[in-house]
Amino acid sequence: MMNTTLSGRNIYEDFELESDVLYFKLGTLGLVSFHGRNYNIKKRMTAEQIQQLTANSSFYPVNTNCYINIGKIKSIAGGVVYFGSEYHETKQVPVPRRKQYVLQQLFTQRTINNELRITP
Repeated sequence: MMNTTLSGRNIYEDFELESDVLYFKLGTLGLVSFHGRNYNIKKRMTAEQIQQLTANSSFYPVNTNCYINIGKIKSIAGGVVYFGSEYHETKQVPVPRRKQYVLQQLFTQRTINNELRITP
């Protein structure tokens, strides 16, 4: 894993949505809160930027203001999405039961697709 100083970019200023963000929450007046493994960043965005953000197929809406990065899910259990391997050391987001089933399907499909890409 690279340190932000070694990689030449400051993750707080210039993060990559799909690779760095676990989930994001929409706030009032265009304020969006991005949650990474070790940080939370709030940014003001235009309505157009928010529309592009919420249209990103890598993120699934679990409620009206919270979108989860499907590619960063490690496990789903008991109405909770976990983003790390250890339950006690990971960021987590509660999800409604009806959304949990859809997320489970998307997570499984993404895992299958990733495994298929590995084959020569």
